[in-house]
Parts: sequence; C-alpha cells; structure tokens
Amino acid sequence: MEDMSGVRRARYAVAAVFAVHGAVTGSFATRVPWIQDHASLGAGRLGFALAFTALGASCAMPLAGRISHRFGSRNALRGLIALWTLSLVLPSLAPNLPALCLAMFTYGACAGMADVAMNALGVEVERRLGRSVMSGLHGMWSAGALVGSAAGTLAAHLGADARIHFLLAAAVLTVLGVLSCTWVLDIQPAADEEPPPRFALPPRSALLIGMVGFCAVFAEGASLDWSAVFLRDRLDSSAGLAAASTTAFMLTMAVARIVGDAVVNRFGAVRTVRAGGVLAVLGGLLVVLAGQPVVAMGGFALMGLGIAVVVPLCFAAAGHAGPNPSQAIAGVATITYTSGLIAPSLIGGVAQATSLVVSFGVVTALACGLAVCAGVLRSAERGAEREVSPRAAAVPGPRP
Repeated sequence: MEDMSGVRRARYAVAAVFAVHGAVTGSFATRVPWIQDHASLGAGRLGFALAFTALGASCAMPLAGRISHRFGSRNALRGLIALWTLSLVLPSLAPNLPALCLAMFTYGACAGMADVAMNALGVEVERRLGRSVMSGLHGMWSAGALVGSAAGTLAAHLGADARIHFLLAAAVLTVLGVLSCTWVLDIQPAADEEPPPRFALPPRSALLIGMVGFCAVFAEGASLDWSAVFLRDRLDSSAGLAAASTTAFMLTMAVARIVGDAVVNRFGAVRTVRAGGVLAVLGGLLVVLAGQPVVAMGGFALMGLGIAVVVPLCFAAAGHAGPNPSQAIAGVATITYTSGLIAPSLIGGVAQATSLVVSFGVVTALACGLAVCAGVLRSAERGAEREVSPRAAAVPGPRP
C-alpha cells in the first residue's frame, strides 16, 4: 500500500509551490501602474504589452509535459518554478513598449510552464488521496498572491522603485520555491513511455468546460491587471489605495478557495459555480457604477469571491471528463490562458476607445456566463463521484 504520509507531505509541498507561484503574480499586479509610467504607455499600449503574458504562456505550456517527461516531475518543477520567480524582475527593467512586450512574453512563458507542472502534480496528489484538494491548492496560490500584493501595496505606498522591490521579492521566492520542491511527488516516466506531443488540440470534453474557465479567467485577469489602474485613473485614488484594490480582490479569492473544497463537497460543482457567477455579476456592477474608491474595492472583492473556485473545478472536472485526463487538463489550461491573452488587450483597447467603465461592463457581461453555463460541469461531476468513491473506500484517512 502506498505511503499516505508521503502523499500528504507532497500535498503540503505542492501547496507551498502554489503559494510561491501566486506571490509572484501578486507582486507584479500591484506595480502595473509603476511599470506603465516607467515605460511611458497609455492604456491601449499597456493592454497590448500585457497580452504578451498570456501569449508566452500559451506558446510554452505544451513544453512542460516534455520537460517533466525528460527530467522527472520533481526536478522539472524545481527548475520551472525558479525560472518563474526570477522572471519577475524583467518587466520592471523595460524602458519602452517593445522591451516590455518581450519581457512580458518571457514572464508569461515561465508562468505557464510552472503552472502546468504544479497543477499536474496537484491532480496526482488528489488522485492518490482519493478526495478533492484542488480548490485548496488554488487557495494557497491566492494566499501567496495576497502576500505578494500586500508587499507590493506597501512598496507602492512608500514610493519604492519597482526594480528594487522585484529583485528582493524574486530572491526570496526563488529560495522558497526551490526548497519546497524537495518534498513534491517525483514521478518518473516508464522506460518505454513516449514523450507527450509538443502541441495537441483540446479534446471535445474539454471545450465546454474550458469555456466556463474562460469566463472566470477573463474576470480574474482583468481585475488583477486593471483594478489598480481603474482606481487611480477613474477615481483619482492614491497609488497605495489603488494597489490595495488588488489586495482586496486577492483576499476574497484566497478565502473562498481555501474553504472551496468543503463548499463543493456539500453543494456540488454546478450550484457552487452558479452562485459564484451571480456574485461576480454583482461585483462587476458595483465596479461599473462606483463613484467612490471604497465601492469599487468592494466590487472587486465580490468579483474575486464569485470566480474563486471556478478554475480549480474546471481542472478537476477535465480530469474526469474523458479517457485522457492529461490531455483534457492541458486543453482546459490552453483555453483559460487564451482568455488571459484576450483580457488585458481587450480591456485596454476598449478603455482607449471608450473608458475603463465600459471595459468592466464587458467583464460583467462575461461573468453572466458562469451562471448560465455551469451545467456543463454536471457530467464531469458525476464521473468524479464514480471515480473517487472506490478509491476513497480503499485509502485510509479522513473522508471529505
């Protein structure tokens, strides 16, 4: 019988890696206004540059499977998380639009590869434990993003140079990420196992599930990259208060994801996502109608609460939806990252043509898709129940 203490230790280790990954994103998001000023960019050009983040991720994600196949899951994750933490420094060094586009492409490529590697290990831990843990793992990502954004808020309030801020953050997070990888699962391919393809079309089972994730990631990306700019430019907030809006958004996401496994076990994935969609729409309306910074911050926080568990549920559902879980998960990841590709540029482009208020009206409209389309998770939810039940009966330990 498998050593369950080792699997539980691996769960905590991969949770720590999720937190480190999130801390990089949180650190970056709060300093987007500084990067915009440093590179002398308007909203449209900033949105164009931010789109290269998801473009780099989408191009590089398929490589993560081949890297894990060649080096083993533990060494692959160790190297990829180090690349991701160190890439944080690059955007702050860009003096103009071309340099920022290149920096964001590299930053996104490192993010995507590390993301795929750690989610694959998270799914494997969930399989071996026989119960849901993905929402909690993503909750650790949000908790890390919260810590990173809180540090970024303080740095912005103090007027610190983002180059120094990012250099210090990258150094600390690299050490933490590499050390955490010591205890993750070390999955080695069989001697006769073929390496995964560099590129593969998402299977049909992943498409509808991926569209639910698309709506959630669009709202998440728009809020992370543009909430601070919205408060500063639309509501004349200070740099510190503008950065705090990102922190409020990440706080509600972290809390919701940490308790998300218990909520899903009680109410099911479909009802959880539908209720989240309603909350996200309400939050978006608050942002659109806000005349005061505190109202907009409340809207971003409510939006974070509504979309928090959607992406973890989409990854988990994909793993149970078809005969090839890895390909389905990769397909959902590709679709959600495509949403991340579209969101920054669309928000910036609409803002340039009209206003940021109209841009977040688009975000609110897409959030309606969560409530409308949540039913596509139902068949995957039933498949998960069939798969988990026999494993849970055979594996000792606490039941969900």
